[in-house]
Amino acid sequence: MSKRVELHGHRGARGLWAENTLEGFRRAIALGVDAIEMDVVLTADAVVVVSHDPALNPNLTRGPDGAWLAGPGRRIREMRAAELADWDVGRLQPGTAYAAQFPDQVACDGARLPTLGEVFALDARVIFNIETKSFPGHPDWGADGVALARAVLAAADAAGVAGRIIVQSFDWRTLHEIRRTRPDIALSYLTRAETAAAPALWWDAPGPGDFAGSVPRAVAAVGGESWGPEYVDLTEALVAEAHALGLKVRPWTVNDPAIMARFLDWGVDGLITDRPDLTRAVMAARGMELPPPSG
Repeated sequence: MSKRVELHGHRGARGLWAENTLEGFRRAIALGVDAIEMDVVLTADAVVVVSHDPALNPNLTRGPDGAWLAGPGRRIREMRAAELADWDVGRLQPGTAYAAQFPDQVACDGARLPTLGEVFALDARVIFNIETKSFPGHPDWGADGVALARAVLAAADAAGVAGRIIVQSFDWRTLHEIRRTRPDIALSYLTRAETAAAPALWWDAPGPGDFAGSVPRAVAAVGGESWGPEYVDLTEALVAEAHALGLKVRPWTVNDPAIMARFLDWGVDGLITDRPDLTRAVMAARGMELPPPSG
């Protein structure tokens, strides 16, 4: 019998419904995922809100008058949480390159950027995979990663879900702080070529060059238990190396069924995808156990 592979809906299920919204999360959970993946930033009044971008994104944001943003919006760190209720993020702006990437996305008009607490209140028995968005090369874009991590943990503790969260980040300093203060929290060390090439900036730890070019060895050296590589960087040999080091491997963001099948053959421990519907079909064809639909 094949092993249980975790299915993580990326930004809920960005390929199907409006990303990082309550409605998108609800529908992903109803479809059947093990985890909902999301991104978080901090507002001016220290509220954790779910957004991939440090500023309002014109590709998916309409103002109170229904008009699309003409250009990059205000940075969320400069806005109070109540101000975000004025902005609709439930639809992709037609004609943009971003919208063309997700032709099957169904709009959720009226959706707002939710707080992390509102996501926790969905009362779903899923894992909350939370990516903290901090920007070491542009510290003015958002909150310090350590401050953001502390706010995430406070929200999880208040909701009683700390045992059902994973905190993941490219900014490993965030993860170092959580490991030091809250060893009970599950962590995932995200990597991509750009961050692996600048470990002093992103990791505050030895880089691949200190381990004969091995990213998995760099993750293991800081005590990591899970590695989240960009899917284009992953090879079968790296999966085997990571497993030999005791690491789980969850590549992101895997949307092509052929690549999903290849990674399953390689023995990955989870897939983070915009299209959990396609992943479920690939897994079902192999007779693999699926997360049950809900509702």
